[in-house]
Amino acid sequence: MANIKIVTDSSAGLTDQQIQENHITIVPLTVMIDDTIYVERESITNKEFIDKMKTSKTLPKTSQPPLGSFVETFDKLGEDGSSVICFTMLEAISGTIHAAEQAANLSKTDVTVVDSQFTDQALAFQVIEAAQLAAQGADKAAILERAAKVRDNTHLFMGIVTLENILKGGRLGRAAGMLTSLLNIKIVLQVTGGQLKVRAKGRGMKTIDRYFDKVYEQIKQTPNIKAIGISHVEAFDSIDKIQAHLKELLPGMPVLVRETVPIIATHGGPGAFALMYYTDPTK
Repeated sequence: MANIKIVTDSSAGLTDQQIQENHITIVPLTVMIDDTIYVERESITNKEFIDKMKTSKTLPKTSQPPLGSFVETFDKLGEDGSSVICFTMLEAISGTIHAAEQAANLSKTDVTVVDSQFTDQALAFQVIEAAQLAAQGADKAAILERAAKVRDNTHLFMGIVTLENILKGGRLGRAAGMLTSLLNIKIVLQVTGGQLKVRAKGRGMKTIDRYFDKVYEQIKQTPNIKAIGISHVEAFDSIDKIQAHLKELLPGMPVLVRETVPIIATHGGPGAFALMYYTDPTK
């Protein structure tokens, strides 16, 4: 039966259950560790990647999905006359969206590509909402409108405890100039408007803790939080503290805690963690 099918890249970090229940198709990124190439979700797990990264001789390299992978996926999904909506991670950290856009132009299928302006579980929020609407028979306009509202009501805050990886990876852009001489400091990033913004910087974990106290206060004052997640790079002490706060602020609300995806682990570095949530855009 012709309908709308939802595609995303593997940076969304969806669980197997989320993928199967919502009929989502994943196009995987690739990562190279010491000259060995791995395909996310297929030949390496998030946990295996983190373990290998700790002992790698050089900073791992992440690559957007090949153009051909997108074209093949789009063509296959459209064989029954279905349309496709493909959500990608934010352009600021990856060229994945450009590969998807090129593939959309080459594919025989009707494909709409959306820059989610996020990644990791914050991207997954949009993807899952879109897939659930598609399963209900919603049209493309309704799905895109809902996804945009989810995007505009999503918050992502990330603690970076070592700057080496993110500076080597060049993902901070102009902000890196302020930090290159201060490699022993900690920073907090917020992803907003599709960009990485430095919100706090200073020596010691207290810098991060103080900023996250503001985040907890914001959560406390925010009604209708629909989903919340934590992703991390072996930041066990940090996520224990976050979970304790969330249990007090949002008793009974499930929190999905995951090892983050390779592209975020690569640039976030050991000890990095992110807190993501969104509010119900219909209320």
